[in-house]
Amino acid sequence: MSPASQPHLTRSVEDYLKAVYSLTEREESASTSALAEALDVQPASVTGMVKRLAECGYLEHARYRGVRLTQAGSREALRIIRRHRILETYLHMHLGYSWDDVHPEAERLEHAASDALIDRMAAILEHPSHDPHGAPIPTPSGEIEVPEFVTLNEVDLGVAVQIRAVQDDDPARLRYLETLGLVPGARLTVKERAPFDGPTTVSVGIPGNAEVIGSDLADGIFVIPAPGR
Repeated sequence: MSPASQPHLTRSVEDYLKAVYSLTEREESASTSALAEALDVQPASVTGMVKRLAECGYLEHARYRGVRLTQAGSREALRIIRRHRILETYLHMHLGYSWDDVHPEAERLEHAASDALIDRMAAILEHPSHDPHGAPIPTPSGEIEVPEFVTLNEVDLGVAVQIRAVQDDDPARLRYLETLGLVPGARLTVKERAPFDGPTTVSVGIPGNAEVIGSDLADGIFVIPAPGR
């Protein structure tokens, strides 16, 4: 069955396509076990859904090599990602939600909001390019900025960087990052890193203002070279 002949996608299908997109942003394919963990479902359920979505033309599945989106699957994934990130931005900018509250609220709303409503929200927001966590927002035509950032764990000692985006799926982590000043736009310099996946020490903003960041936390902070450096 071709994607063009499919009815409106269910919430479950949209969640699967969005999860595959997220998992394959930095890797060529996503394993079924990674999908099961991301969606908090049983591996057997993933296997069945992957087969169904492959038959519908949204996924390509190679045995032992995982899954990836087809062109049609990518188009649908970007459409739901656009909804999610516009909703997050609108909730934050116009309804007073904090940046740690918008993700779960947008998760609930993204499946019900129409594309027309999202376009009106985007117009009111003057067509933002990034959401409150720094993630790029796809355009209505499905174009999206290709991220060129690395994680904080990948930055060499002594290098100055600027936070471009942060992982947004844990409200408690977002609140903690905010208390440390580790938000999109903040400038850091990597000072020390303990061996064997130990913590990273960075100076944030004012020289001498040092923070120690665990490896797991640093892996969800995405950075670019500091402007002017």
